[in-house]
Amino acid sequence: MNAFTLLPFIVLIAAMFLMTRSAKKKQQQAANMRNEMQPGSGVRTIGGMYATVKEVNEDTVLLDAGPGIDLLFAKNAIGAVLSDDEYNRIVHGIEHDLKSDADIVPDDASSLTETDESADAAAAASDDKAVDLGKKDATEDKADEAAEAPEAKADEEPKKTDGDTDAK
Repeated sequence: MNAFTLLPFIVLIAAMFLMTRSAKKKQQQAANMRNEMQPGSGVRTIGGMYATVKEVNEDTVLLDAGPGIDLLFAKNAIGAVLSDDEYNRIVHGIEHDLKSDADIVPDDASSLTETDESADAAAAASDDKAVDLGKKDATEDKADEAAEAPEAKADEEPKKTDGDTDAK
């Protein structure tokens, strides 16, 4: 046999070896994760159910899925052991904010820039005079329309070009 005919078989065997090795590594990591479960840990099952570990046995796990609901699962059915923050965020909707000790920014930014004196001055200024919003009275509108009417009629008439004449 030629060396080139053995090359595909060698590559195939090497690929199979690498795939089984990575699969074994993943299985070992999952087994370690399941062995580290303790009562009180939040978990997600492979079916997508979130629960709290109540009791850990050799091959089984007793989960607390709600008030008065205890479920017995095989250890292999635990898909992930979650951190406390992640479990509370998913199950209870509680966001753990690292900036919780920082000052809270208000929704209204004007409170950040105004003081009591400037707010009082702005309120007093608004009472002094009316603001012109650019609206006209109805009588002024009619007068403007009457003035524009002759110009509009002149524009509406067709204009003659060099080739058009009235003579027949």
